Amino acid sequence: ILMRRIFTLLCCLAILAVPAWGEGSEKYVALTFDDGPSGRFTQRLLDGLQERGAHATFLLCGYRIQQYPGEVQRIAAEGHEIGNHGYSHRNMQQLSRRDIGRELMDTQALLKGANVRFLRPPGGCSSDGVRQVAEARGLAILNWSVDPRDWAVQDADAVAREVVKNVADGDVILLHDMSDSSVTAALKIIDQLSAQGYRFVTVSQLAALRGCIPKAGKTYYSFPPAG
Repeated sequence: ILMRRIFTLLCCLAILAVPAWGEGSEKYVALTFDDGPSGRFTQRLLDGLQERGAHATFLLCGYRIQQYPGEVQRIAAEGHEIGNHGYSHRNMQQLSRRDIGRELMDTQALLKGANVRFLRPPGGCSSDGVRQVAEARGLAILNWSVDPRDWAVQDADAVAREVVKNVADGDVILLHDMSDSSVTAALKIIDQLSAQGYRFVTVSQLAALRGCIPKAGKTYYSFPPAG
């Protein structure tokens, strides 16, 4: 029970804490990582994020949460955000509302009360049913505005170039923590964009910085500055 309370507190702090930089000359982006946790790849990514003082949002699959509970606890403990990616990674467009609900609830049950705000349907495949179930479960739907297809390219330099070339203030970047090349690309992206004045925050932090309160059932792609 004590560990559950500690885990819940850590999750809440990770999501609600807004960076102290304020709105100035800095630019903000949110790195998001799908499909994990994956064991050694997630550990290596977390090491790199910690070294760089960067935070990210991890969209986790329920079956992988069961496989790697230690990685999930570390994600929360180090100030990152956790989102729901369904339990089995099935295409939710092809599921009934009942099955969508089960995918979400089975995953949430493994997070022991974590304050999860976002659902990312696998592949970004949404539907009226997905939106309705997300709304009923109190989850906003998170898509993305930059996708370098790191899962397919398997070339860290090419993935990093694609992101750096296309990124803008307020973007949500889609990546994965499922291979060495993806993790290497993510760390290259952080290093290169940090040199350009970007700061890396969770999706909830980015939304808060832009004065947005995500609404359940609504889909979000990015959080650009006003005007």
